[in-house]
Amino acid sequence: MTQDAAVTTATKDAARQGAASASPELDDATRAALDADIALLQQGSRTWSSVTVAQRVTLLRALRTSVAATIEDWAGTAADSKGLRPGHPLRGEEWLSGPYSVLGAIDAYADTLTKLSEGRSALHGVRIGRAPGGRTKVDAFPLTGIDRFLLSGFTGEVWLQPGITPNTARESAGLAQLTPSASGGVGLVLGAGNITSIPVLDVMYELLAHNRVALLKVNPTQDALVPVYERALAPLIEPGFLRIVRGGPAVGAYLTGHRDLVHVHITGSAATFDAIVWGSGATGKRRRRENRPQLKKPITAELGGVSPIIVVPGEWTDADLAYQAEHVATMRLQNCGHNCIAGQVVIMSSDWPQAEQFRAALRRAYAGAPERPIWYPGSPVRMQQASDDYPDALVLADRLLVEIGDGQDATALENTEYFAPVLGVVELPGTGQQFLDAAVEHANEKLQGTLGGNLIIDPATEKALGTGFERAIAELRYGSIAINGWTAFGFITPTLTWGAYPGNTLDDVGSGIGVVHNALLLDGVERSIVRGPFRPFPRSLPVLNGGGRFTILPTPPWFVSARTAAQVSEGLTRFRARGGLLGLVRTLLQALRA
Repeated sequence: MTQDAAVTTATKDAARQGAASASPELDDATRAALDADIALLQQGSRTWSSVTVAQRVTLLRALRTSVAATIEDWAGTAADSKGLRPGHPLRGEEWLSGPYSVLGAIDAYADTLTKLSEGRSALHGVRIGRAPGGRTKVDAFPLTGIDRFLLSGFTGEVWLQPGITPNTARESAGLAQLTPSASGGVGLVLGAGNITSIPVLDVMYELLAHNRVALLKVNPTQDALVPVYERALAPLIEPGFLRIVRGGPAVGAYLTGHRDLVHVHITGSAATFDAIVWGSGATGKRRRRENRPQLKKPITAELGGVSPIIVVPGEWTDADLAYQAEHVATMRLQNCGHNCIAGQVVIMSSDWPQAEQFRAALRRAYAGAPERPIWYPGSPVRMQQASDDYPDALVLADRLLVEIGDGQDATALENTEYFAPVLGVVELPGTGQQFLDAAVEHANEKLQGTLGGNLIIDPATEKALGTGFERAIAELRYGSIAINGWTAFGFITPTLTWGAYPGNTLDDVGSGIGVVHNALLLDGVERSIVRGPFRPFPRSLPVLNGGGRFTILPTPPWFVSARTAAQVSEGLTRFRARGGLLGLVRTLLQALRA
């Protein structure tokens, strides 16, 4: 695969498709237009350095207004581009993963910058405690009354790297906003093609965490959204803090090598990353051996991986089995599996008396989810690859379920990010702490990547494990961990962080380098942890829940099985954009019918 072909999309699929033809030279007119955009951004960088933190809060409020004005066009265009016809029950995904996520991030950043502009720490009013291993943890969600109500039962923590004290955390929170006049220059953001909020959130992080204005090159899958982006982000575009460009292989190659762009951020695959950093073919291999990267500027990246779903055995009711099976199916099938955090490998106990019941419930939930187009480029090829890897896999509607049996090799399943509706199940022996420790070790050592890991455990079993449970979580080496939740909740929560577990390098990049989102602007992040309710409402009521977390949510709107997900997701986004108690009440009534 040529470097140009990889840079074309700067997404997970670019390398997977294996396109290999040489790209054409960039024509003079396009080069001149790109140079002009970069020159404007250089001026914009100087302007940004003169904008005070208080003035940046005002800018964020203007940005919020312009984003709120586009939410219907944004969600509709995104759904149409993915083949979700009007009335399709999964169109709600595009409300939550698009404008809802961006509006939440703007609000959270505005709160952080307001504190800083008033001379307070970005962590003023945020509880800081201790996590296993002497780590400092920040209780980063919920921080508002509306989140405590609407998302009751869910909490989020950011664990900082060992050695960072609470005082250091408070003093360093704010990142580049602690020195707002120090310019970060002009950076390049190579936008993702699967989730429509990602390019916007990455641009915001460049601007606020690094004081770096951005040239955003959209993925070709997002071309239809460019007019929406331009209207939504006008408050950033007009003063020269952002430019948005389209383009093919030659544009990507030209920009990554441009001398006036000081940094690259990419959401993509490790193969794409390597093609940009080292080059492709024999030349790239030689450069890697000689440690001579062709990229002469820093790069950060979010690169996906194979995400585990660890199911800890316990005594579950039939309703628990059905609900958690739908939960697992959602982790794989949301956005048709075209997600860097789509759960791919279920790790369960072969000694669990209810193992076969759960397998049966999972087959039903996986097959019963609404059908939708496999829309992402290259996905049919990867589906065929999975079929070739596992010819005995169950074909359920437009999706594959791979149940690894005795003597079968799980290597392909555990090391290939299919980025398509392919879910696998592997079994390990043991119960209780023995199983949990083995499952954590298996996820750490056998599965490719360290981006996100999921774990499902009932309240009684978690209580019985005691400190052993928290010790196991500390051993699970992922940048985002969800306990009785899905790591997508961490992605959509702006005050949590998103990125690989730290320690990757240019030569061995794994799931990436650095973090994004992180609206508290924390320094020295190790991971974020989401904790959610094992049971939905009304089974979350204390008398029925065995000491588990209470939540007002029945089937959450992000579940692919939620019957009113489209209406609830749209209603929540409209409430986030414009408020309105009556509309929220209508949305909550719809949620009760999910």
